Amino acid sequence: MTIFSKIVSGEIPAHVVAETTDFMAFLDVNPLVMGHVLVIPKREIDYIFDMDDELYAGLTLFAKHVAKAVKAAFPCKKVGVAVIGLEVPHTHIHLIPMNNVSDMNFAKEKLKPSQEELGKAAAKIKAVL
Repeated sequence: MTIFSKIVSGEIPAHVVAETTDFMAFLDVNPLVMGHVLVIPKREIDYIFDMDDELYAGLTLFAKHVAKAVKAAFPCKKVGVAVIGLEVPHTHIHLIPMNNVSDMNFAKEKLKPSQEELGKAAAKIKAVL
């Protein structure tokens, strides 16, 4: 069971910003920038392109909905999208507010916000949704 499955089941707390029957979006605890959200299918599937077409399309549309809220809550030029999939064997899409290409650099040091800061960031996104 992956860490994301444990978040879905409630075993591990997360700052959830949006949720449906099939999908969940929550803040990355070590974001590249504040407002960095992870979007996942609740069903544990390692590789995004192993998802069936219906689930893949649903995940993409859910991510689009969340990305619009991220952009409104954290004003930026664009919300970057990345699928890397090496860190956690559970499909996830990174939504990252960006003003520069360097905002999407996964090699740079991650932020270490407090739970309070994450809670405030989640509230800002949820307020837009």
